[in-house]
Amino acid sequence: MISAKLRGALLCTVLLLVSACAGVPLGGRPETPAGSSQETSAPAKTAADGVMKSDNIEHVANIPRAAPLNGPDDLNTDLAFQGDFAYVGNFGGFAIYDISDPTKPQIVSQVTCPAQQNDVTVYGDLLILSIDEPRSGPECDSRDDRRSWEGLRIFDISDKKSPRYVGAVQTDCGSHTHTMVPAGETLYVYVSSPGPEPDSETCQPPHELIQIVEVPLQAPESARIAAKPDLFPERSSSGGGSGCHDITAYPEKNVAAAACFGDGVILDITNPVEPKVAQRLDDPENFEIWHSATFNNDGSKIVFGDELGGGAMATCDGNTPPTKGADAVYDLVNGQLKRRSYFKIPREQQPDENCVAHNGSLIPVPGKDVMVQSWYQGGVSVWDFTDSTNPKEIGFFERGPDEVGGIVGSWSAYYYNGYIYSSDMRQGLDVLRIDHPLTDPAKEIKMDDFNVQTQKSY
Repeated sequence: MISAKLRGALLCTVLLLVSACAGVPLGGRPETPAGSSQETSAPAKTAADGVMKSDNIEHVANIPRAAPLNGPDDLNTDLAFQGDFAYVGNFGGFAIYDISDPTKPQIVSQVTCPAQQNDVTVYGDLLILSIDEPRSGPECDSRDDRRSWEGLRIFDISDKKSPRYVGAVQTDCGSHTHTMVPAGETLYVYVSSPGPEPDSETCQPPHELIQIVEVPLQAPESARIAAKPDLFPERSSSGGGSGCHDITAYPEKNVAAAACFGDGVILDITNPVEPKVAQRLDDPENFEIWHSATFNNDGSKIVFGDELGGGAMATCDGNTPPTKGADAVYDLVNGQLKRRSYFKIPREQQPDENCVAHNGSLIPVPGKDVMVQSWYQGGVSVWDFTDSTNPKEIGFFERGPDEVGGIVGSWSAYYYNGYIYSSDMRQGLDVLRIDHPLTDPAKEIKMDDFNVQTQKSY
């Protein structure tokens, strides 16, 4: 999701872009170009509560948001996993769930610590939150009446029932998302942040940097900014640009993929404090907001997502071409990425349902490339891109239009140890199970932890 600081300007551009797409009848799907997927998945069933899903998806649990993290502005955000626990970010703080029985998740603790977006990662006994909202200070009791601090907050979660705030690091323009790159006794954290934001004390133009925070594992309270590499020096010198939205690292392969709003960037992270640009991608005809990236297991493919409209628009309707607000599948060919196709969910959503490609992860199927992904009110989609030129959806789960409206729906959908966990912004934590010949081998693979932006091989 794009923060409020950028959404207004981006929506103006996006609305002009979408309205310029000629030849698309209202209420009908546009013609599907070569190299994009609009095939239907398994047969669908609609339940009495308005849930529609494919036959191969079982909805095994839903845990609604609970006080104190269930106010009108306390929206669930990202997910992380460790052992038998799931960590759910929320605009009001974060929650820890016991998922030892995935069919009956239990709340272990909730921490009130308000801020946008509170995207969450976990490493050892540490939990890190991204703060992309200027506040009066770093502590959890800070207010929003003075816009003087934003960045990362760090917690000790050795006691799951009583997480403890241990420190924070202020970063330029805050932290929209962050990515962990472990290196021995040091945890490097790549901070992605949009900008500029002229009305804030923390974010002034130009801003084309990513920031690398060094967290000593034995003394996390002494975390500090270790580097500010500038990926686009030509933009910084001209005073333009808006930084990066998201970075996915694959430390085993010394590579990372950065989604930097208008570009996809491949980084060599052999030296994690000095990432080097290896390749830049653009797609001005189709991609508006490069949002996130996912490597396949052997690193020979990358899926980039386009968050057209910043999460606020209905881009899965009949008026938006299937190459916009979609995923793009790239193959690595002779050391360079080549675009092969696009993927978008094949079910047309209502004009009042915000829907666009958002957070997802691989399903660990040996020898295959399968992904689960959130689409806001488009729900959760499972799709196969083993054939890069012909991606296909193989399962899905979605609710009907939300009565409240606005930016709602599934924020993140990730696979962890046999189940799909979806963080629904208003409806809470959903647990799904897919039974399909293609995905069944993944049930034999057990992960010790999972942070989607720090990929590990399986």
